[in-house]
Amino acid sequence: MDTSLKKRTQDIIDALDEKKAQDIAVFDLQARDYITDSVIIATAMAGKHSFALLDHLKTTFKPKGEVFYSTDEESEDWLIADLGEIMVHIFTENTRKRFNLEEFLEQYFLNDKNKGQNAD
Repeated sequence: MDTSLKKRTQDIIDALDEKKAQDIAVFDLQARDYITDSVIIATAMAGKHSFALLDHLKTTFKPKGEVFYSTDEESEDWLIADLGEIMVHIFTENTRKRFNLEEFLEQYFLNDKNKGQNAD
């Protein structure tokens, strides 16, 4: 992960941790063909907590010049913030288990890594 992206990612992780986000996971996807370079996944303790986490990210990073290209705030169970190179997913515990984004990303990249190995 390049230095700038690594620092931005760590700053977001620290901000989420500061507000008690749980089970924070990070996927470095720079070397992969994916829509973003880094994915951060965090669990909120409840629906209102998920909104508080997203609000904290906005109030902390917008004044520092971070651009939130898009946010999906339709469901308190799964909020998404698109910061260009970084995508942040904030789930409630049950929704995170149900959608299991970590497994999807791991399988996606396992399959991507194995492409072409069976070609004759």
